[in-house]
Amino acid sequence: MRRGRTAFFMTAVFTAVLWILAGCQKASVETDVTIEFTVPETSRVEITTAPETEEETQEETEPEKRTERDGKVKSYLTGESVDVKKGNRRPLAVMISNDKQALPHYGINRAGVVYEAPVEGGMNRYMAIIEDYDDLERIGSVRSCRTYYTYFAREFDAIYAHYGQSTFAKPYLNNVDNINGLEGVGGNAYYRSSDRKSPHNAYISFEGVQAAIEKLGYSQEYAEDYEGHYKFAGDGEEVVLDNSLEAWKVYPGYVVNQPYFEYNEEDGLYYRYQYGGPHNGDEGQIAVKNIIFQYCASGHYATTQYLDIDVHTPQYGYYITGGRAIALSWEKDSQFGVTRYYNTENEEITLNQGKTWICIIPTSDFAKSEIHGKNE
Repeated sequence: MRRGRTAFFMTAVFTAVLWILAGCQKASVETDVTIEFTVPETSRVEITTAPETEEETQEETEPEKRTERDGKVKSYLTGESVDVKKGNRRPLAVMISNDKQALPHYGINRAGVVYEAPVEGGMNRYMAIIEDYDDLERIGSVRSCRTYYTYFAREFDAIYAHYGQSTFAKPYLNNVDNINGLEGVGGNAYYRSSDRKSPHNAYISFEGVQAAIEKLGYSQEYAEDYEGHYKFAGDGEEVVLDNSLEAWKVYPGYVVNQPYFEYNEEDGLYYRYQYGGPHNGDEGQIAVKNIIFQYCASGHYATTQYLDIDVHTPQYGYYITGGRAIALSWEKDSQFGVTRYYNTENEEITLNQGKTWICIIPTSDFAKSEIHGKNE
């Protein structure tokens, strides 16, 4: 049933522009609150190359079985071999501020996966998912939760660290193991630094995380039925996106920090920039192997400034790696399940081994995204 539904959606994705051009429309989604969504009159990504097709033409790669070899195991976050102790331990998903006053980000260079999503006023926040944090004494600065981040954390069976939450997010925190800096035991896991002003100076450390997990009684082992989030290429293999768009410089279109990624052909990584310069963590400039643009319907909780993002209704996006990009569709496999990404052949995409950065972009901001070729 799920595969058939995906096939139908793939047709809808590439005819969506015709529907959007019909004009502005409004729809309501019923949850515990009412959210209004506005569809823009145009919705076109600026692309500087025009290939004949946007298909991923690569050989099928059977995922390797996750078995221990020489004290190593394949990471659920990156597909790379990591120490068994870290690879078999549930990761930490940390809410990180992106206000200029909070820079630089501490611990973000260690993240195997980062979600970037808007909150209020055009500002973005990150959720950095980290398995290699044993020696980190400062991670953050940590900010408050929004509803949609609880679903992202649960997709990786992560323990979620946040410093408070919006009123609307509070009920959803019951669905994920979390360390709340403003409540109970969780508050003891955090500290405030003297080199930043509140609210940009709350941090968490490995020792604080471990003490909170122990007191809260959370397991640090993955759930028995957890099978990972992504399909990764095997060791020594490289996913090449043939018949695709050139993608040497890509802009998600966020207005406040104005970030972009630039491809480096020498090491095959995308280096990140924002606020007019390199985006540095405490361990240098951020660079990732994979980028996903995931477009989502969005709106505001009625009569409030609080943004809500629909991470359940299937939409479209792009997968970007190796200087190329392909169109994709996405859907969650269940309410609390994993988001799967599919190419135009209705096949789940395979990621290159390495770090992944996911840009959650409202569909209303689709036209602000840009994908540029090598010579543009």
